[in-house]
Amino acid sequence: MKFEVNYSTIESVAGPLVVVGKVGTASYNEIVRIRLPSGESRLGQVLETTSRHAVVQVFGPTDGINIDKTSVSFLGETFRVGVSEDMLGRIFDGQGRPRDIKSEVSFKEKRDINGEPINPAARAMPNDFIETGISTIDGLNTLVRGQKLPLFSASGLSHNELTAQITRQAKVKKSNEGFAVVFAGIGITYDDAEYFINEFRKTGALSRTAAFINLADDPSIERILTPRIALTTAEYLAYDRGMHVLVILNDMTNYAEALRELSSAREEVPGRRGYPGYMYTDLASIYERAGIIKGRKGSITQLNVVTMPGDDVTHPIPDLTGYITEGQIFMARDLHNKGIYPEVNPLGSLSRLMSNGIGDGKTRADHSNVKDQLFGAYARAQDAKSLSSIVGAEALSDTDKLYLKFGDEFENRFIKQGFYEDRTIEDTLSIGWEILSILPQSELTRIKPAYIEEYYGAKGKDARARGDGKETGKEHKNHPKPSK
Repeated sequence: MKFEVNYSTIESVAGPLVVVGKVGTASYNEIVRIRLPSGESRLGQVLETTSRHAVVQVFGPTDGINIDKTSVSFLGETFRVGVSEDMLGRIFDGQGRPRDIKSEVSFKEKRDINGEPINPAARAMPNDFIETGISTIDGLNTLVRGQKLPLFSASGLSHNELTAQITRQAKVKKSNEGFAVVFAGIGITYDDAEYFINEFRKTGALSRTAAFINLADDPSIERILTPRIALTTAEYLAYDRGMHVLVILNDMTNYAEALRELSSAREEVPGRRGYPGYMYTDLASIYERAGIIKGRKGSITQLNVVTMPGDDVTHPIPDLTGYITEGQIFMARDLHNKGIYPEVNPLGSLSRLMSNGIGDGKTRADHSNVKDQLFGAYARAQDAKSLSSIVGAEALSDTDKLYLKFGDEFENRFIKQGFYEDRTIEDTLSIGWEILSILPQSELTRIKPAYIEEYYGAKGKDARARGDGKETGKEHKNHPKPSK
């Protein structure tokens, strides 16, 4: 570590940036302490350095910084955060400082928030099923341990409720190893922050969760830190303590907006829609911190919320996210307008690693076939619905009328579920078979005959009653979504 060096040579202040002159020893990403004439101190980070000056990004407001009377100390290290198992059950701010009323956390050590890149040769292929209790995810777009899977949503949709439910319900199927959740609220409103905190406490999910909350009225520059602090915590829990960690970053759109604001303050040449040209690389530095390392017990799985500005999936943020990650969960406004929760549209969703985490010994042998048939049947139902709007439902064939009925049942029984309804994968597959039984057996072209023999129609009902699958619809009340 270098010795701390003090300078009183601030040349200018522009937005969140402070330019310090006559600096010859500063390093990129080095942390600085800014001491105001009032005695207050603020932290900052070196973004750019030359032989003559250093550009410092302030983690906080720049008001009160007097060019002549403010000093800057270069601390000789990058931003580091304390890590410990004691962070589970605690709530922190966007800079990793406790914001609850409990005692200070006893940290084992401090680590650089930028992490260390994982050697691609050391990565293991994700292949274990994570059960979220959500049928549209577990049944059709399975989350696999070590995967990075974004949740594409939009303003007004129920992504907050869905992430809170997943935080509460998620678990690694058939594993006795520790499971933890690291939640990062990035630029969220005070009401949303209170909602998440209250839900975590009320349901007991907080005991296995470390929550980092960056509020909308906090300095936007802090949003650059929050996801990296959360991931540094997750890496300690996963790779040092052997835990399976689910990291939820909500909302990466607010992170990208902060990145654009910083780029503008630095007067960089803008890229698409004003975002910096390096946004792809920057997002990748966050998303690629998920995975499994050979020879280590733990793992990091990412579920990242991305709200699409103007419901535009081609917007640079979801567009670049889709290139880096392994699929997407797509929330649809038309399902939301029908009163369906969670409004996940299977036809717009994809989990590229799903096949690695399902099947005999992981979920159930018929899972893949049921998924394919449900996808195909729902797509056919959408086609029949479009046709009926043109020619009328009476003009449809008998088979198309059955697909219309299937589509309604699929949306209202499979997609729709209660906020406190935690379905096992057996529950999900059982509901799928019940809905598929609406269709003639001849339409089940994507399912092996042996599975049809076991689960379809009356025989399938008997099999579910015996315990091969569970009867659903009677075990759970359809709880309404909680109000914020």
